[in-house]
Amino acid sequence: MATRISIIVFVTLLAYVCNTSAILSEQLDCPEDCDCHFFRINWVTDCSESNLTSMPYEGLDSNVYVLNMNGNLLKEIEPFPADIKLRTLQLSENFLTKIQKTTFAGLHYLLDIDLSSNLINYVDPEAFVDSAGLITLELQGNPLEQVEGPFLYSKSLLYLYLANSHLTKLSPQFFANISGLDKLDISGNPLHIIEPGIFDPLTSLKHLILNNCNLTHISSVAFSSLGHLTVLELAGNSLKSHVDWTLILGNLGRLEHLDLRQSGVSNLPENVFFNNTWLRGLVLAENELSDLDVATTLGHNLVHLDFLDLSYCHLKGPLSEDAFANATKLRTLILSGNHLSAADLAVALSPLLKLVKLSLRDCGLTRLPANTFHKFTSLQELDISRNPLNNAFTALLSPLESLEHLDMGYSNLQRISRTTFLKMSALKTLILSGNKLKSLESGLFQNLTRLEVLELNNCGLSRLNDTVFYDNFTYPDLEELRLSGNPLQVPEEGPILPPQLSGLKNLDMSKCNLSYLPVDAFTTTPNISQLLLNDNKLKSDEEGSMKFLESLTGLEQLDLSFNNITAIKPDKFGYNHQLMSLRLVGNPWKCDCYVVDMWEWAASSKGNIGVLVGSTKSIASNVNNKKTKGLVCNFDPKSTPIKEAKLRRPGRELTSSVQRTWARYVREANCPHSPVAARPARIVTREIHEYQPMLSEIEDETQNKWLPLISFCAVLLLISAVMMSVLIKRKENPTKKDKDVSCDYSQEDNDVVQFKGTKNVSRRTIK
Repeated sequence: MATRISIIVFVTLLAYVCNTSAILSEQLDCPEDCDCHFFRINWVTDCSESNLTSMPYEGLDSNVYVLNMNGNLLKEIEPFPADIKLRTLQLSENFLTKIQKTTFAGLHYLLDIDLSSNLINYVDPEAFVDSAGLITLELQGNPLEQVEGPFLYSKSLLYLYLANSHLTKLSPQFFANISGLDKLDISGNPLHIIEPGIFDPLTSLKHLILNNCNLTHISSVAFSSLGHLTVLELAGNSLKSHVDWTLILGNLGRLEHLDLRQSGVSNLPENVFFNNTWLRGLVLAENELSDLDVATTLGHNLVHLDFLDLSYCHLKGPLSEDAFANATKLRTLILSGNHLSAADLAVALSPLLKLVKLSLRDCGLTRLPANTFHKFTSLQELDISRNPLNNAFTALLSPLESLEHLDMGYSNLQRISRTTFLKMSALKTLILSGNKLKSLESGLFQNLTRLEVLELNNCGLSRLNDTVFYDNFTYPDLEELRLSGNPLQVPEEGPILPPQLSGLKNLDMSKCNLSYLPVDAFTTTPNISQLLLNDNKLKSDEEGSMKFLESLTGLEQLDLSFNNITAIKPDKFGYNHQLMSLRLVGNPWKCDCYVVDMWEWAASSKGNIGVLVGSTKSIASNVNNKKTKGLVCNFDPKSTPIKEAKLRRPGRELTSSVQRTWARYVREANCPHSPVAARPARIVTREIHEYQPMLSEIEDETQNKWLPLISFCAVLLLISAVMMSVLIKRKENPTKKDKDVSCDYSQEDNDVVQFKGTKNVSRRTIK
């Protein structure tokens, strides 16, 4: 009874909320070029990437809480309406140059504003005096001019982002009137020197980010007033000398995370962390710390250390047995890139019983003592790749029952014992790439029933036998298999992968010297959605050469680039209805009418020419001047069908060595409208396109209100179903008036759709 009453109350409340939200949505205004919706209890107006040159005040509701104007063409901001209640204003990626005192006047409720990636060189210190509750200001990516006095007046500001803003110097008054900051990011500014007093006003600061600032010197008292600082990042600088780390860090008694990665640090005193007893994360990676004594540096102070990264520090001295004796709470230890003694390492690691992640990548290890891993009952991630290990080493890993990620790639292994993974039933990722295994022992992966990713690139394997897996068992979580670079021997018929891998979704068989795949190559793995076959020797000349694709009905991404394919037609992909990314670049294509057919298939059946990767250059590649590989075909004027006008250009003779992009050849080709295999789908595509506004409107109503408008959506769906039913019946039983309608069409029009009967109707030329 109580359950029934609860359900009734819930349904009643839900209906009330839905009806209320529907009424609210009708009452609130929305500018013509924008999308509006409720997010939780906030009215959101999204005008992003709409090529707007001015603020859309006409139709903008005064109750809007979030206004998104990112990615437009704004050069200046007109005064805001007096009664507007904006909380969040997003103006990133526009063309604003100055922020005046009047620019945001009247925004009394403003909490967050994003002005990143504009052309702003000046910000009036009083620009936000009307926004008494401003919390977040983002100005990163602007060419700010030098500021001599206070940068801004704001008592409420907590988060200030000024990264990559061309600042070369910070005056002692810069932060004088924003003393309440909690987080400050000024990374990527060429400051060179941090002088005394700059950060003194920021007594409440907790996060300070100074990465990549070309710093060569930091005053010993630069952080003396930052007693509440918990995170300090100084990565990517050049602090090689004239830095007294003991004094710099001495006043940071609450510091929890310190990042000095690649900052030119060459010497750290023994007592450098004397006052940083609460330090939990320490990154010293990629510094010249060859003389670092780990035991004395960590000392008795860093007893709360949880994360330590000493990778590529060129450590020379052996790790003593006291190296981590006082850091017994360590859960992540990264020692990659340091040449370590195996015996010393085993002893040094022994106190770290709580280790969850250990990286010994590229440490020059050939072996480890027998009981090295017995104590690590909590270890989940182990990386011992890029070491010249011997085959016997793998037997040492058997005690690691909790391991979930294991990387033994490129470790000089020729054989892996069957007992290696016997107890690793929790393993999810296994990487064995780069080991010349040639074959795998029977039952090797028998107990890895939770495996999700298996990487066997460049292992010299000729095939993957089903005997390495558990018999009569489907590995349900194994979705990714990488076999790139193996000389695979493919049978003339039958599947190439064992049936235990039926759940596979991502398969990489690139660079496997494949010249042929049988029709039933993937019948045991029909769920593949991403298939990489690039850099092989596949051809499409023989009958049935691509029939292996027919069993992959869920295929979404296919890479056939850099093979020996000279021609291909859309009917090869007639069963791959989900295919939305087809990479064909790098093949010796011959310019012919199949190019036009493929182009038409992508544009009409798939609705996106971008399905053919490389068919058009992206905007990003043009801006960054990237030399990206595109789809081109070899043009022979003697045999290639091309329009006569294009063939006879005055003063220019076409030769057989000419190449054409597919896009250009489609424009020039003189090909008849061939019966493309996917042509019937064009009718469906067009009909969906015609009803898209209605569907989009329904989708907005169902997804973008502040709660799932169940009752309101049900009415809309019912109305749309009735309308669709009426339209379908009208198509099937046209009236006499409908039959007598005549249409003219242009043969040159690329947008011709073939309907039932003999008429071709062009939407552009209907009279």
